[in-house]
Amino acid sequence: MKKLISIALFSALMLGALIGCTQNNGGSPDTSPDGEKSVSVVTTIFAPYDFTRVITGGNANLTMLLPPASESHSYEPTPQDIIKIQNSDVFIYIGGETDSWAAEILKSMDTDKMRIISMMECVDTVEEEIVEGMQADYEDDSHDEDDLHEEKEFDEHVWTSPKNAKLIVQKICDTLCEADAENESIYKENTERFLSELSELDNEFQSVVDSASRRVIVFGDRFPFRYFADAYDLEYFAAFPGCSTETEASAATVAFLIDKINAEDIPVVFHAELSNQKMADIISEGTGAKILQLHACHNVSKAEFESGIGYLELMRQNVQNLKEAIQ
Repeated sequence: MKKLISIALFSALMLGALIGCTQNNGGSPDTSPDGEKSVSVVTTIFAPYDFTRVITGGNANLTMLLPPASESHSYEPTPQDIIKIQNSDVFIYIGGETDSWAAEILKSMDTDKMRIISMMECVDTVEEEIVEGMQADYEDDSHDEDDLHEEKEFDEHVWTSPKNAKLIVQKICDTLCEADAENESIYKENTERFLSELSELDNEFQSVVDSASRRVIVFGDRFPFRYFADAYDLEYFAAFPGCSTETEASAATVAFLIDKINAEDIPVVFHAELSNQKMADIISEGTGAKILQLHACHNVSKAEFESGIGYLELMRQNVQNLKEAIQ
């Protein structure tokens, strides 16, 4: 998938850069109404937003650009979003094609006093893969093998593995300590506790997999769990790769997934959060498989966001749903 920056985005970029020149350019922590200093952090999606929320324990001016319940792959920033990035002390983004707009925006800014975290630079990345039965974005017979290789992209969903989440959390902590040394002890204490909980989560997933009767999962959706599947040695079949621009699977793809579930007596078909579940519904009707969600923590619903739900809670729900699928 290649996201091109639209004329509207380019206009917003220019406007944001101009307005940002008259605003605080980040670097030093903002001052809150009660006189206490706090670091200003802007994230693009939910996972790093929640990581930062836990690490700071409320000692930050924290903003998530992606509105709750919105689709991350189609998001484009507003001029106000660009100003928020310009004025932030720490900016955290994925670092892939989905938010390639961020890289373009950062090129237009003086970022000397900002601290920038690309989550993809925190871990070892892998290329997206097309597994058997999966429908790729390219279906043109004119592509030769070299062309298809060139179109491969690195999988962006690095945070879906708790092992990777720990690396990202530590990077965020280290960066916050640099940006706001006054609250360093708070950040380190909260991070130590959070890393311990992520290790427990990792152990819970591993325990489920170790006692499983199968290691195959089926997704009637995009598949944003490549790093998760690799971490726990799971085999997967899905309609699309994680960052596919497609939303409607071909009849052949759906038929393949139905046949796979029936042939291997797989009890669950998964869908991702905020999905319309159409493919999962069709597959369920053709197999009797139960429909369950595996939450990738790209984003959450408005109700979930307002309730303060976090990565750990969502992933613990995933533990239970995975258990039902493979045991």
